[in-house]
Amino acid sequence: MTDHVARVQQEWERERPDLDIGPMLVIARMHRIANALTTELVRVYREHGLSEGEFDVLAALRRAGEPYERAPGELAQVTMVTTGAMTKRLDRLVRAGLVTRRVSEVDGRGRVVALTAKGVELIDRAYEAHLANESRLIGHFSHKERQALETLLRRWAEHLEP
Repeated sequence: MTDHVARVQQEWERERPDLDIGPMLVIARMHRIANALTTELVRVYREHGLSEGEFDVLAALRRAGEPYERAPGELAQVTMVTTGAMTKRLDRLVRAGLVTRRVSEVDGRGRVVALTAKGVELIDRAYEAHLANESRLIGHFSHKERQALETLLRRWAEHLEP
């Protein structure tokens, strides 16, 4: 079966046989896979009433350990969004009763965001469903193939990320 990228490859090979399109084959497939994965991951978040960004914030707070709190700036950094985007996410999560914001006891000018009991319960359920979904998405690979893929992707990320 010929996929979309293979059809594009055939067209470029016909039109520009002088070019090495090997890199495009990898990048185009990775891009298409990333888009498909995002769709599959977001579906599970929505089943729990969360957006992708809200899931990220709740997960970042949960994995911080008890008392499940971080400063807003730290949350923005670990979820790789701007502080403005974080503020919007936090506003929605506060309204939903999943997190609270309070003045820092260490620095009166700073704020602390913490999971509520309702937030802990929700992210625990959502994260279990998320992991089951991820297992389903890579289930056709053997353990050895998953390890090899993870190694390659980690090496690539180390090269691309600062």
